[in-house]
Amino acid sequence: MAAGIKYIFQKELFDALDERILSVCNVSKLHKRKKTSYLCIISTIKPSVVVSVCQIKQYDKGVYKKKRTWSLEEIKCIDGRNEAADTHDFDMIIDKPFRWFAANLHERQNFISVLWKQIHKHCTVGERAVFKNIPKQWLTEKSPEKQVDDKYSGRANAGQGDDEEELEGFENEDFHALTDKEEAHLSKLISECDYAISNAELFMEDLSHNLLQLDGANIQSVLASEKQVQMLMERIEEAIKEAEKVEKRLDDYDEILCHVRDTMEKMGEKNQMIEIANTNNVRLLQELEKVVTQLDLPHVHQLALTDTDLTPKGLPAAIAAGKALQLAMNSDIDPALLRLTAVQDQRKRFEKWKAKFSQTISRHLNNLFIHLGNLGDSQTSFSNELSLPKHTNVHKELTAFMELMHWMKAMDRKAYDALIKVYTASLSKVYDRDIHLFFENAKQALTMKQFNSREDINNSSMSNKLKLGPQSNKQPAQPYGILGINKEMWSPGAEPSERQRFDSILEKVLAELEPVALNEQHFCIAFFQLDVISPTGKNTQTTLDAASSEATNQKDERDTALNIPQRRLDRQINEEVRRMMGELFANLESEINNFILSFEKLDNYYSLYVLVRLTQHVMSAQDAQSFLSMTFASALIHVKRNFDKFMQIQLQSIEEAKLPKRSKCGLLPFVENFEEFAATCENVFKKTERRNDLDKWYLKLVEAIFERIPVHAAEHSKTPHQVVKMENYHRMHSSLSQLKIPVLEPLRKEAKTRYNDAQKAYVTKYFGRPLERLNQFFEGIQVRVQQGVKDTEISYQMAYSKQELRKVISLYPAREVKKGLEQLYKKVEKHLCEEENLLQVVWRAMQQEFINQYNSLEQWIQRCYAGSMIMLEFTINDLLDFFSEIAQSH
Repeated sequence: MAAGIKYIFQKELFDALDERILSVCNVSKLHKRKKTSYLCIISTIKPSVVVSVCQIKQYDKGVYKKKRTWSLEEIKCIDGRNEAADTHDFDMIIDKPFRWFAANLHERQNFISVLWKQIHKHCTVGERAVFKNIPKQWLTEKSPEKQVDDKYSGRANAGQGDDEEELEGFENEDFHALTDKEEAHLSKLISECDYAISNAELFMEDLSHNLLQLDGANIQSVLASEKQVQMLMERIEEAIKEAEKVEKRLDDYDEILCHVRDTMEKMGEKNQMIEIANTNNVRLLQELEKVVTQLDLPHVHQLALTDTDLTPKGLPAAIAAGKALQLAMNSDIDPALLRLTAVQDQRKRFEKWKAKFSQTISRHLNNLFIHLGNLGDSQTSFSNELSLPKHTNVHKELTAFMELMHWMKAMDRKAYDALIKVYTASLSKVYDRDIHLFFENAKQALTMKQFNSREDINNSSMSNKLKLGPQSNKQPAQPYGILGINKEMWSPGAEPSERQRFDSILEKVLAELEPVALNEQHFCIAFFQLDVISPTGKNTQTTLDAASSEATNQKDERDTALNIPQRRLDRQINEEVRRMMGELFANLESEINNFILSFEKLDNYYSLYVLVRLTQHVMSAQDAQSFLSMTFASALIHVKRNFDKFMQIQLQSIEEAKLPKRSKCGLLPFVENFEEFAATCENVFKKTERRNDLDKWYLKLVEAIFERIPVHAAEHSKTPHQVVKMENYHRMHSSLSQLKIPVLEPLRKEAKTRYNDAQKAYVTKYFGRPLERLNQFFEGIQVRVQQGVKDTEISYQMAYSKQELRKVISLYPAREVKKGLEQLYKKVEKHLCEEENLLQVVWRAMQQEFINQYNSLEQWIQRCYAGSMIMLEFTINDLLDFFSEIAQSH
């Protein structure tokens, strides 16, 4: 079958393209076996051989066409899926995997074997496809290839040819026509023998006889040339002997050249060794001179180190000697030179001088730190002025020893750490006292009245509004400024002027702390070199037994230090600075928190001022990473929590507020108190960074108020719920309109809408229809009109005749209408409270409602009883007079 298909493809598709088929395999897609196609390996004939793989499909009406073609270089991998020979599946990976199912195992083996041979013949090593899960006997140059069936091929297979024919595949299966020359010779031979066709046997005998004659002639020719062959062989032997002589002469020359070469190499090696020796001597001399120069310490510096003078006169010499010693001990010396006895002896001297010098400096600075701390304790200030002492004289005195402190950090880290502890212990006592007195003065400035003499201060008492003592026994006072509680139940709070004074003093306190803390921080960073992470000098170890190994370890440490990320170093430096500042100003944060808390207990509104002020100082800090900035930030967290707690209390008070115990509900406590609360907040937070925090709480509070008003309106038993909603929403709209808070603008509009709805509901319910019988009469007429009765025919119906209309109108004389309006006014006046002054507004709304009803009745009379001269006993002007007289009389 494969041979027949191959013959069809060759004739229909490839003969016209000068291409021939090397192998054919009937395949289908792995999961779509009903759709079959054929994979063909084809090769061009001229001008150059190009092998490719194509897929052929059969379309309608038995037409075969190429679907796609791939070159050998495009094929990346052939995967047999299994090394067993009876596997039908195989994958051909190009730009994507193509998974095939071969219908015939022999065709699959033949296709893969021919494809491997063609790829190895025409592709370079780097471009060859990978064959995996394929039997190894298929992938060899002499692998057996399954031949096509004789039944379809029509001829037997050709025998084994040379290697080139095996690589070409099944070339011997193809038919080759005779050339023109061969055809001419065959025609001439047949023409010479007339019986070639009629008597084939005689023709074959003649051909055999001629062949024997030709073979005999060839043998005779070979025998005749035997003498010439013998002479040729003798000449060849003579040529070989001459070549051997030439080769021997060349070997002699080669020996002479090898001797010369060895001699020159020995001379070059000697010259090279002399140069190396000279270079080593020069380098050794340079290294020794370098070591001597680095380890040499002038005699004047030696005296300064052993007999140290730290007075202002001898301080420069001590600093210079310390720098020279540090430079000598930290000199970069090769680890091998550290083993020299002279180097070790010199370094031992350095260690002795360093220990002596470090001990002298440590003792002097230790005493100086303690003296300055005691001196600060002895200075007591009785000044009432609110200011924090600045210890610039201490810093100025210690600045002279700054370079020696840097030397201590680099050369004797243990003594350096001990000095830092002494400094923080001594100066922290001074700062603790100063900060405590400073905040006590600030508290006195706020809680005590200013009198002219100290006796007045001792005899006076704190303002009643700022006392923390127990309240009277009549009723427990609630915290000041709580929205959901009546003002009468508030405990005394601070006046606006007192709050402004607190704000100004708080600003003064924060402003005084900032320069003191920053000056101390900058001094400590510069004096103790806190912004530099410097290990003890790299050549200052006291033990010298294993100098080379120590040097190696030091090098590793230096390399590790260089690889530390800069961010990590900065974080370590900042933590070191803050740790030291925290020890110096140990009570600063607690004093700030106590100061703030003591006044927040008196009046919760103080937390608003503190929040704004602390935020301003944190945001405007010169150094965001400074100790003071971090302290303010920590205090700000507590203040923000107190602020949120205060606002949460306000929100809770709205949700838990109780109804007023009076006949008229009036304004609810949280509605009445909101305007004052919001005005105070606006005064504090206007144009500040904390505006967003306040706006968030505004929304929560106002939404809670809007939710609780209908709840309380439904709970009050004596006042109609429409009145409660109308009065309270009116007050909220009025307050929000005066405050003009942008974030509350949508809620202001909502308050207006709710107020109008409540007013309309109240008027509708309590005004009703004063002319009820008339309204019912015309409602019946309206029903008849809707049923199809004409307007002019209404008066002819018995129930809606003119007489019936006059009878109903007579029930509402002007005097009775006015009397009913007076009773309605009294009822409205009883419902409404005096705080909102909504009586006249509601009365005008009822007046307008009555006029609308009157106009509606008049229209129906003119529409259905035109020309009857029937009208109400009072006019619109009479109604206006009634409403006006009633309002003026009350």
